[in-house]
Amino acid sequence: MNANPITQARQIHFIGIGGIGISALARLALETGKIVTGSDQSTSLITNELERLGAKIFIGHRAEQVGPGTDLVVYTIAVPDYNPELERARELGLTTISYPQALGLVSADKYTIAVSGTHGKTTTTAMIAKILIAAGLDPTVIVGSLFKDSKSNFIQGKSDYLVVEACEYRRSFLNLSPKILVITNIDNDHLDYFKDLNDIESAFAELAGKLPADGALICDQKNERLSLALAASRARVIDYSLVSSAQFNLLVPGEHNVWNAQAALAVAGVLKISPAIALGALNKFSGTWRRFEYRGKSARGAAIYDDYGHHPTEIKATLKVARERCRGKLWVIFQPHLYSRTKLLFNDFVGSFRDADEVIITDIYAAREPIDPTVSAEILARAINRQGPPARHLSDFKLIQEELNRLAGPEDLILTLGAGDVFLVEKE
Repeated sequence: MNANPITQARQIHFIGIGGIGISALARLALETGKIVTGSDQSTSLITNELERLGAKIFIGHRAEQVGPGTDLVVYTIAVPDYNPELERARELGLTTISYPQALGLVSADKYTIAVSGTHGKTTTTAMIAKILIAAGLDPTVIVGSLFKDSKSNFIQGKSDYLVVEACEYRRSFLNLSPKILVITNIDNDHLDYFKDLNDIESAFAELAGKLPADGALICDQKNERLSLALAASRARVIDYSLVSSAQFNLLVPGEHNVWNAQAALAVAGVLKISPAIALGALNKFSGTWRRFEYRGKSARGAAIYDDYGHHPTEIKATLKVARERCRGKLWVIFQPHLYSRTKLLFNDFVGSFRDADEVIITDIYAAREPIDPTVSAEILARAINRQGPPARHLSDFKLIQEELNRLAGPEDLILTLGAGDVFLVEKE
């Protein structure tokens, strides 16, 4: 494929347009004057905003929604091959590309700063974006959350710089062409696709191997899980753990965010951005949507926070921050994400909630997976309860909120936690 189908297309249909990544490409298409249509299973903040910007959104997937005039279809990798819109596009002989492939085409024409890692990549991507914007470098940005100020996951820049969150699932990030690569860390995840931790490490090594000799790999060199990536890369290596954090006065809490900021500051160094400008941007950074985000007060005055954390390592880090903020009882409402992740990391999940005083487990958010009867929210809650803290299963969001309104006092902190729709608990 010599010509870029994204730049050539006049009308693009996006399957799964409400996804946090693919929706950013839909915004890019709208910004560049293309006709945009798309479909998803339900409406959301993201689909509503895309409609406001001029996209035509369909709820549900039907073949006839690939309308006349469509000359490119971009689909999320979560949709199956038998998706009726995808089948229709192929029947019509239309060009069809996955979201990672489309992102790769955008990356190929840009000076790409790719931020990868099992944890912290969203926040680190957003931090780097803030630094480049403050330095007047006018980047294009695609991030896996929403900036708090713009309520968007996309920033259209006029320069050659692209700052992008690089997802490892199904080796999606191998479509990118990075000049600077950040690897925040490597951990066990996406084990429904990867065979084991070594398989995950090999994917990051493949990505590091794509760096040009005059590029830069930013990582923690002491992390043994990065040995394959370090060996595969021809680029110079910058150890972000050696970057001074002495002048940090971060608004976002937690040691993990200090590490994220160190990685972002290392990128600023490669780009020769003034340390004063970079530190100023970092110290004003207020976070992103669903990353330990303050959401208000409960009926009896308990502080409510929400976080996207859905992996045991992320849960521990977030609960550590919440524990430090909480003067009373720490209530955690956790929604497991995926049957496969819950099952494969079950013992790790069980040991992740020790900083909580009370845990409520909601039904597993299945997303792309069929039900697996061998694992459930009830089984997880019982296992946590056996070793503490007290845990129970409740499936009804309205009932959960009623309980919290009745039991959580003004000194308490309520934390909704998970990658699904658990944040809706507070809206019931």
